Amino acid sequence: MAFKDDFLWGAAAASYQIEGAWNQDGKGPNIWDIAAKYNHIKHNETGEEAIDHYNRMKDDVALMKAIGLKAYRFSISWARVLPEGTGRVNEAGVRFYSDLVDELIKNGIEPLVTLYHWDYPYALHCRGGWLNDESSEWFLEYTKVVVDALSDRVKYWMTFNEPQCVLGVGYLDGAFAPFQKCSPPELFRMGANMFLSHGKAVKYLRENARQRVYISMAPYASTMMPANDSKEAVDKAYEDTFKCTGPRFAYTMAYFSDPVYLGHYPEDLVAEYGSMIPEFSAEQWALVSAPLDFYGVNIYYHGGYPDDGSGYESNWYKGCPHTDIGWPITPSTMYYSPVFLYKRYGLPVMITENGMSEHDWVFLDGKVHDVYRIDFTQRYLRELSRAADEVPVIGYMHWSVMDNYEWAEGYDKRFGLIYVDYRTQERIIKDSGEWYKRVIESNGKIL
Repeated sequence: MAFKDDFLWGAAAASYQIEGAWNQDGKGPNIWDIAAKYNHIKHNETGEEAIDHYNRMKDDVALMKAIGLKAYRFSISWARVLPEGTGRVNEAGVRFYSDLVDELIKNGIEPLVTLYHWDYPYALHCRGGWLNDESSEWFLEYTKVVVDALSDRVKYWMTFNEPQCVLGVGYLDGAFAPFQKCSPPELFRMGANMFLSHGKAVKYLRENARQRVYISMAPYASTMMPANDSKEAVDKAYEDTFKCTGPRFAYTMAYFSDPVYLGHYPEDLVAEYGSMIPEFSAEQWALVSAPLDFYGVNIYYHGGYPDDGSGYESNWYKGCPHTDIGWPITPSTMYYSPVFLYKRYGLPVMITENGMSEHDWVFLDGKVHDVYRIDFTQRYLRELSRAADEVPVIGYMHWSVMDNYEWAEGYDKRFGLIYVDYRTQERIIKDSGEWYKRVIESNGKIL
């Protein structure tokens, strides 16, 4: 088992989780900046400082080089670039991302840009956000600014990170910013505007990028676990993986992937909801489903079948190992997810996130010995290598490069390869970061 010589080994982060500097140099507020002030976050913690990456960017890139990263996936803060979401461009914000790209390239690290990772400009939220049918034009205006500034140096682009969380966690369950609960018709309308936003961004990239670019999205995988290795069990898991029914449709892979990659809504969703789903014209469908270059996907654990009376869903069992955030450890999802996705959508797969949260602390010797993260990642990467023998897999981005602000969990959950003392902003490369460097150097051969 081996990865191709040009395999992209990297790590990832998101703007609100690391940058801090929430109102520095002309940045406008986003929905997390506002929501964090109103008791939505554990311990009432905010991302106002986060890990101060905005002011420590060059030092952080040096740490990325120290752990051998070949690629770094980061997101742009829309409100840092356009403080009101549209109109006036904040040149200081644009310059920060341009300087970041330059610093990455100088250190031999490929930049991968995500346009939207959950931090919607508050000014646009006040105008209806994704419910406003002008929202796709707002997103296009934002995209133009970023593409014009960075596309001469950035080749890899993702439009949305985990759109299931944008819609499902943010607007169905109301557990993420803006902490609202919306009806199915409202969710379908927001989803349609997100699809149009994606399509318009892709079109602008294709027509205006200053070099050949590679474009995708980055939904998360909720691949079902086969009951066993038989063909019947695997076929059933495949079919169940792409089901799209019921009031929680916003969380499914098919809802966000079939329109973009296949050019239509999932048939079972249409059969259930019919005219409630907004219609697209033929021209709009062509926009939404314009060809992409790879399937970016965040993978953490298998989806589970409902409790059969045992007290557990099928991806759990009594004493099941799980991470600090409460997610089951299911390495085989890193095999089945790429295989299933390639079978359905026919594009090379990039793992745009994978990692684990755990209880990390500095030992008496001044180091962070996170052997569990090494074991976890090795198990998952072995399964990815197995998948890469069968389908094209082009990269792996570990989540995350550094400990950071974990959304509604505040600073409780640590995912990083690099430890951050949030009181002092001191950084320490964990044992997992040193191990990952050796994995990269060997192109995965030591797994």
